[in-house]
Amino acid sequence: MCMEDPVATVVDVVSKPKSKWRPLPLDTVELEKLASRKLKINAKETMTIAEKLYTKGFISYPRTETNIFPKELNLSALVEQQTQDPNWGDFAQRILDQGGPTPRSGTKSDQAHPPIHPTKYTSNLQGNEQRLYEFIVRHFLACCSQDAKGQETTVEIDIANEQFIAQGLMILARNYLEVYPYDKWSDKVIPLYQKGSRFQPTTVEMVDGETSPPMLLTEADLIALMEKHGIGTDATHAEHIETIKTRMYVGLTADQRFLPGQLGMGLVEGYDSMGYEMSKPDLRAELEADLKLICEGKKDKSVVLQQQVQKYKQVFIEAVARANKLDQALAQYLGEAAEVPEQDEVYPETPVSVRKCPQCNSDMVLKTRKNGGLVTFPLVASCVGLCFSRHSFTSFGKSLETLGCSSLTPPAT
Repeated sequence: MCMEDPVATVVDVVSKPKSKWRPLPLDTVELEKLASRKLKINAKETMTIAEKLYTKGFISYPRTETNIFPKELNLSALVEQQTQDPNWGDFAQRILDQGGPTPRSGTKSDQAHPPIHPTKYTSNLQGNEQRLYEFIVRHFLACCSQDAKGQETTVEIDIANEQFIAQGLMILARNYLEVYPYDKWSDKVIPLYQKGSRFQPTTVEMVDGETSPPMLLTEADLIALMEKHGIGTDATHAEHIETIKTRMYVGLTADQRFLPGQLGMGLVEGYDSMGYEMSKPDLRAELEADLKLICEGKKDKSVVLQQQVQKYKQVFIEAVARANKLDQALAQYLGEAAEVPEQDEVYPETPVSVRKCPQCNSDMVLKTRKNGGLVTFPLVASCVGLCFSRHSFTSFGKSLETLGCSSLTPPAT
């Protein structure tokens, strides 16, 4: 119908101001996500470099949940330090000349550390240290600047009673974008239209398309989901991600996206088939939430301890009873059932007691193989009143450590 009568009538033209917000002050999770997206530096390396920059006095403490600058922090002095740089010094001076820093504020504060920001100017860094320092400086200056300003025009036309819409953007003031090359905001020029005017389009096309599956997760995507679902903390996200890579639960594609491995898929399906949705983050997220409530004085520590121990104990009992389901799930991916060592191969002799449990005064022991290596679970505590079968889970031992046996450090598995 449109091709039979390809004459367009401009039905409406609307122009309105458009802004692109400057970034919020930088907390740990945002630093990890943005460094992964913008600099292609993984979270573990990002935090290692950030800690080095902190110990050298170049940036503030890099482990923080705060994205609000405290009022007592002298932002103007921090901006002034950066005016000597040949790349962003002019922009820093312009901030001071136009009335000083006007940072955009977030909503989170851990009441301990300010957002991540530069504390001293330097031009003597190399490699990824220089790249990360530059990113932190540019992010800080962008945050203290102004939003980018533009004008957006929306045009609606009619062809044979079919409605079509086009949008165009004209950037009026780049502001923070001048110092922050990690964000893009491109002009999209469209002709000048007037309401009621008529014209004939150059081409009229119908384009075929289809839905596509979602992309595999990047490290930044995974960190965002971990934060959303309460897995770990800003201080442990990088370590958790490194663990699933070193244990080969996931691999990395050429464009650095996570590809689930056979072992990872088998574990997830095995845990799910055992019940309690053990592959889901709910149990750990509940514990993290309760710990925060203890800090805020809204829950009693002893009550939380008792509740959490009971939850983990019940999950453990169910896991031991259904351990064969983990074997079945792994066999589907690995091609054969896992070979199970004999009991005396795993525990050749009665282990020596390490110490008494501070809760019930029963013996706590570490068990080793004949070759001297540790078995997969870190701690065996008789106070639990449970027998560890050939299947056990490091998370259970670590939960005991977190909840009640803080003086015990489980060895790496």
